[in-house]
Amino acid sequence: MSAELLGSGTSSEVRASHADRDRVVEVLTAAAGDGRLTAEELDERVGAALSARTMGELAALTGDLPVVAEAKDVVRIEQEGSSVRRDGTWAVPRRLAIESTWGDVTLDFTEAVITYDTLRIELDMQGGTLRLVTRPGVVVDTDALVTDYSTIRTRGSRGADGPVVLRVEVCGRLGYGRVVTRAPRRGFWR
Repeated sequence: MSAELLGSGTSSEVRASHADRDRVVEVLTAAAGDGRLTAEELDERVGAALSARTMGELAALTGDLPVVAEAKDVVRIEQEGSSVRRDGTWAVPRRLAIESTWGDVTLDFTEAVITYDTLRIELDMQGGTLRLVTRPGVVVDTDALVTDYSTIRTRGSRGADGPVVLRVEVCGRLGYGRVVTRAPRRGFWR
C-alpha cells in the first residue's frame, strides 16, 4: 500500500482498522488474480495483513504492487453519439449504469482490476453497441436484457476455462443495437 492508498499525512505508526486490513486483502487478492503474486505469497501476505497493527505494516505488504484506483460501488456512463471505452487496469465497479444513444460502449476486462465477484450492468441503450471483451473466468449473462430490434452475440464468454472470477449480469433495455461479447484478440491469453 503506497502513500496514496494510505492517504496524505497518514503516519506509518497510526493503528490500522479492520477496514484498512480488508482494503489491503482486496488489493492482494486482485494482485494474485492478475498473476503478480503466487498462491504462497498471497497466503503469507494475507496472514500478515490480518494481523497487522499499524498502517506502516500494511504499507509494506503492497509496496511492490502497482497502485490502482479503488473500485467504486456504482459508476455511470452517459453519452450520446460518441464512444466510451474502459480498458487497461481500470477498477471494475459493483454496478455500472449505462445510458447511451447512438454510440458505442466498450468494456475490456483483459487487464481490469476485479475486486467484486459480480458486475451488474444496467443498460439503457438506443442504437449502439455494447462490446464486452472477456478473459478466462469472466462470464456474461444477458438473460435479463429486454431487446427491441437488436442482436445479442455472446461467443467468447469464457468461464469454462477455470473458476469464475467475474460474473457480468446485463439487464435493462436495448433498442436497435447490439451486445457483443468476445475473447481478446489472439496471442493475449494462450
